[in-house]
Amino acid sequence: MTAIEKFDTASVDPSRRLHFWNELVAEIFDGTYVNAADPAFSAEMWRWSVGDLAMIRPRSQASMVGRDPRRTGGEERVVLHLQHRGASRHSQRGRQAELQAGDFSLVCANEPYTLDLRTGHELLVVEFPRAAIASRLPGIDDRLSRRISGRSPGGRIFHDFLLSLWQQGDQSRADPDWQQGVSNVFYDLMALAVRGSDLAPEARAGGALGDRVLALIDARLGDPALRTATIADELGISARTVQNLFAAMGTTPSFHIQERRLARAAERLGAHPEIGITALAFDLGFNDSAYFTRCFRQKYGASPSAWRGHH
Repeated sequence: MTAIEKFDTASVDPSRRLHFWNELVAEIFDGTYVNAADPAFSAEMWRWSVGDLAMIRPRSQASMVGRDPRRTGGEERVVLHLQHRGASRHSQRGRQAELQAGDFSLVCANEPYTLDLRTGHELLVVEFPRAAIASRLPGIDDRLSRRISGRSPGGRIFHDFLLSLWQQGDQSRADPDWQQGVSNVFYDLMALAVRGSDLAPEARAGGALGDRVLALIDARLGDPALRTATIADELGISARTVQNLFAAMGTTPSFHIQERRLARAAERLGAHPEIGITALAFDLGFNDSAYFTRCFRQKYGASPSAWRGHH
């Protein structure tokens, strides 16, 4: 496994950070640019690839990202933006997609588009040949720059699969047949997630309200007081409404909160192996690190320390 490339603005003179970042993103994805109010722009990004999938994982302060490809002709490509954290608005062909955590969108890489990225966002971005997905998703043009829910079973599995690719590191030198196999799994899971998006739990259980509840939970995982009552108070709805939303999803608010905290913990342990277990537990709203360790072991079959050593 080759280490994933990492880029950040921390070591760049503050007055040159935005310029540096624009040069970097234009090199990675042709025609990409970033506008931000503060020239002392703070951002970091990881880059890796497998097969015909070119992947990045950027996080930064609020910004407006656009792409106006300079190259014309050639292979048509598609870009997937999965909202891992925060929220954003994606625009192309006169359409707009409002994404919350877990959602994703598809855009044509050969045409201009913009992303309005809000404070505290993080994305998983994959560029790939259009031909590879067109056969699996007839009518793909109708899906471009539309919000595709990540709350369906297929959407959640697809999200987890992308995170697993991150944990594996760069695979560009791995066996070509293996790489192509991974690419095929990516396309198949994405097609399932897209087709299942109209059946996502929040579509059946409150629509936009379900989105707001799930986004609030993802944003407040570090709050140890997060529970049904606090969700209800924050959104101005009844506790019974919150409970009913989760009942329609086949779960409970407390179980969902714990599952999201543990999933976030596993991700951080993979991305930041130097983080302390106790500090991680408290950062994610656990009041007792021993309890956190027991819950983590029950879900993943290994202690946080052991998981960190193998991911």
